[in-house]
Amino acid sequence: MNNPMQDKARFAAKEFQVSRRSFIAKVATIAAATGLPTWFVERQLLGAQEAAAAPSPNDRPGIALIGCGGMGKGDATNAANHGDIVAVCDVDDAHAAEAAAKFTVDGKAPATYSDFRRVLERKDVHVVVNATPDHWHSLINIAAAKAGKDIYGEKPLTLTIDEGRHVIDAVRSHGTVLQTGTQQRSSQRFRLACELVRNGRIGALKQAEVWLPAGLRDGPFAPEKVPAGLNWDFWQGQAPSFPYVKQRCHTYFRYWYEYSGGTMTDWGAHHNDIAYWAIGLKAPREVEGKALSQPIPGGYTTFAEYEVKYTYANGIVLLVHTTKDDNIYGEIVNPKGQRNGIRFEGTGGWIWVNRHEITASDPELLRAPLPSDAVRLYVSNDHMGNFFDCVRSRKLPICDVETGHRSATMCHLGAIALRTGKKLVWDYDLEQFVGDNSHTANRYIAREMRKPYSYDFV
Repeated sequence: MNNPMQDKARFAAKEFQVSRRSFIAKVATIAAATGLPTWFVERQLLGAQEAAAAPSPNDRPGIALIGCGGMGKGDATNAANHGDIVAVCDVDDAHAAEAAAKFTVDGKAPATYSDFRRVLERKDVHVVVNATPDHWHSLINIAAAKAGKDIYGEKPLTLTIDEGRHVIDAVRSHGTVLQTGTQQRSSQRFRLACELVRNGRIGALKQAEVWLPAGLRDGPFAPEKVPAGLNWDFWQGQAPSFPYVKQRCHTYFRYWYEYSGGTMTDWGAHHNDIAYWAIGLKAPREVEGKALSQPIPGGYTTFAEYEVKYTYANGIVLLVHTTKDDNIYGEIVNPKGQRNGIRFEGTGGWIWVNRHEITASDPELLRAPLPSDAVRLYVSNDHMGNFFDCVRSRKLPICDVETGHRSATMCHLGAIALRTGKKLVWDYDLEQFVGDNSHTANRYIAREMRKPYSYDFV
């Protein structure tokens, strides 16, 4: 006679074997597709299985998109997986209309606005996606925090170092969740590289090198008529007022010092952030920069090609270069043609990582698992998903406002070093330059805001 208990045990054992084989096969498939080591993939999958249950279909916060350009619509598309787009806002009527059409669901279009302050008055808006140009990030984030909205804010967090403390104060005092949009922190490749460096896999870290795409160096540009439906004064905001040229607006804003910091604060906000994560120190002690080309009079005002050197208190050096060459370091060729990435070099080897690959001087540096007591970094495999998880739990997201401020500060330090052309010493606790050349450099920590677009505006 069959024993029911024995049959049940045999069935459970068989199911476990099948599940284990399926799990191993899944690990192998993902490892082959991503180039990640199998031990790391297995750890990620096991962690995902232990994650909290998905929210119910009714747990969908109302979302407002402020800044409806290409990045804004992309961010809002990701956010729409977790909530409902109920409002869109842009000072360009055409951008707002495109976003409203894109996020129309079952014939119901989100409300359209041109003044973000009216958006923040809505009770059904719980989350703001701030994808405006850099010079609007801080004021909108502060206003959203004051209105009790949680914020997914595009990088860099701020236009200046001084703005960071204002944003932090607003977020902390109003209990707001803010996720900075440095989405590489939610990439398994970058997290693996940082964990390996933090745990001494390449020996003592001596140097990190970052390659960023070169910026644009064009001009001069002739003033044009402001397009119908664009509030050019509102778009310029806190920045000085200039006649309209299409190369100042929308996509190209990042190449104008008035609104951004060039590729140093654009792509630099991604790769410098990863270097900061791996190094594990709050800020460099010294920074010096060299512009390799000068802006054309009447054209873009940020530096297109440059080199920046950061030195940390423990002697680690971070070098930042611009490049137009796809073949970085000869043997490391990115087949997808992305001309940027990060190389960590230690006493026992090197690791190279970008959005498409992770390689090392010795493949075993990646293949060998870290010990059970190794330093583990914050795990997020979905940057927008992590934000909405934290909206529900009220925990800190992977790139919280303080982390976003430190990351942006690194980029601003580099931009200031390029502006001054001097070797500068940074005091992290005081958040100001000290010693030689500090008087000149400290003038760049904050900028005068054009009225009425100052802190009083929000």
